[in-house]
Amino acid sequence: MTDTVEKRTLRRLFWRIVPFIMFLYFIAFIDRVNIGFAALSMNKDIGLSPAAYGFGAGIFFLGYFIFEVPSNLILERVGARLWIARVMLTWGIISGTMAFVAGETSFYVLRFLLGAAEAGFFPGIILYLSYWFPQRSRASVTAIFMAAAPISVALGSPLSAALLQMDGVMGIKGWQWMFILEAVPALIMAFVTFFYMTDRPAKAKWLPEDEKAWLVETMDAEVAARAGAAHSSVWRSLVDPRVLALALIYFGTSAGLYTLGIWAPQIIKQLGVSTMTVGYLNMIPPIASVVAMVLWSRHSDRTNERSWHVVFACLIASSGLALAGWSTGLIGVILTLTLVNIGISSAKPPLWSMPTLFLTGPAAAAGIATINSIGNLGGFAGPAMIGWIKQTTGSYAGGLYFVSALLVLSAIMTLALAKWGKKRVE
Repeated sequence: MTDTVEKRTLRRLFWRIVPFIMFLYFIAFIDRVNIGFAALSMNKDIGLSPAAYGFGAGIFFLGYFIFEVPSNLILERVGARLWIARVMLTWGIISGTMAFVAGETSFYVLRFLLGAAEAGFFPGIILYLSYWFPQRSRASVTAIFMAAAPISVALGSPLSAALLQMDGVMGIKGWQWMFILEAVPALIMAFVTFFYMTDRPAKAKWLPEDEKAWLVETMDAEVAARAGAAHSSVWRSLVDPRVLALALIYFGTSAGLYTLGIWAPQIIKQLGVSTMTVGYLNMIPPIASVVAMVLWSRHSDRTNERSWHVVFACLIASSGLALAGWSTGLIGVILTLTLVNIGISSAKPPLWSMPTLFLTGPAAAAGIATINSIGNLGGFAGPAMIGWIKQTTGSYAGGLYFVSALLVLSAIMTLALAKWGKKRVE
């Protein structure tokens, strides 16, 4: 009887929650990285050098860093429904105003504000999933949610490339049309989110009573079981060595992820293909990564193992970046970028299953936000370093090697964290 209720409940939760939050993340990720396509014409129009573009693209994460923890603590207090809706409304407005950038200063300011506006969305959703899904199924659910990022690149690439073709319509540049039109879904979904999301299982009127009772009991039992090893203090979570270690691990994966999102279109474009061809070719790596990350996370859940799943995925991504720096032909570049996508995407779900093993309540909100905010500074370091090295040397290779090294450090740090955790248990 219990198994039947469990299966029914998890199936209902999945279809009610996961496709919706995937769509929200799909929109968010497009608005976050669409400057990769805008740069194909915007940089020349407003006079951005590679170094200025890389810095401005990455400064998004400084705004993200500053406001991430406060944002997630507010979400824990006021509920996901209200706060995620607020996040989407403000990021939609600022994303649309990117159409009006006129030079370095306005580019930097709006990218910083976009990061500040979106702060709290991703860790808020990770925290939200911990309210609804038991630990044993969380990596798989997280993987499916996070598949929205590579899917947004796959579907958003040809879309963004097509919008660039609107250049001159009503006297507006193609990249301006892209920013304006791709901001509209976030504005619409802000209002949908407010009426659709449910903060906690106990408030879920759409769950039958037996399923609601099973879910509340199961999630309460998990919290109680972690009470001995987990802690709920916000301040303790901010200085917990495990939180800081996971933030450093995530730093390398973020550097890899946003290197792809922000620079991949230009890396492909330099090989002499058209803008629309760039859009289609940029679809290939993320499509492969979606399949890989779902299978990898399921294996992580089935074996109840997290650390080695992160390590191997980071090393795969690192090798792909190193090979991408060495490759010169179109096929070689696409294959190596595919390898990077697979590794980066596969590392994240098992990594995000770790924090709630030792954090609960407000500490989980603060800890997850801390990991994400510090870790996402890799999204500043990677793209900025690639821009600076590209301007200095005329090649992307040195920057790709730099990000590759960061991913090796992530793998080493994961092993060190696992060994430290094992000693604590012993």
